[in-house]
Amino acid sequence: MEIKKIGLGGGCHWCTEAVFLSLKDVIQVEQGFISSKEESIFSEAVIVSYNSSKISLKELIEIHLYTHKSTSNHSMRGKYRSAVYAFNSADFEKSNKILDELNVVFDEKLITRVSHFERFKPSEEQFHNYYYTDSNKPFCTTYITPKLSLLLKKYGKFTDIKKVEASISHEEIPK
Repeated sequence: MEIKKIGLGGGCHWCTEAVFLSLKDVIQVEQGFISSKEESIFSEAVIVSYNSSKISLKELIEIHLYTHKSTSNHSMRGKYRSAVYAFNSADFEKSNKILDELNVVFDEKLITRVSHFERFKPSEEQFHNYYYTDSNKPFCTTYITPKLSLLLKKYGKFTDIKKVEASISHEEIPK
């Protein structure tokens, strides 16, 4: 088993954390704020540690692109930068290539950028594992549950199905 890590930012780190905690071969998700060598200002993001022999960087990036507004350059992009944060030059190059390949799949151009990871500040402990602590909170049912339903439908082979199904109502489970 080869454990690798990648930083991912795009939307609220509560949402991003829940998505990646729902994947079978993700070992750890650290929720917080990341700055890069290119952007010194911190933005909400997660660090995902994963078993690269079971789930690829390309699959993680693709899931990330589909579970946040990766083509929308809205006014909150300073706080919610759409990004992949690479921890080494090989993953930096590979991530850029993956984004180029996936860009043709989307109707609009991806705004997601690859940056070199610089620093991480964890969020407050009370917000860790936000979704799975109480998935019935209005924020969770409005913003996170639809992302997990998409995971079940589109990426079921990577999803911890029992974990996700236990947290969402039967009406929201895709057929």
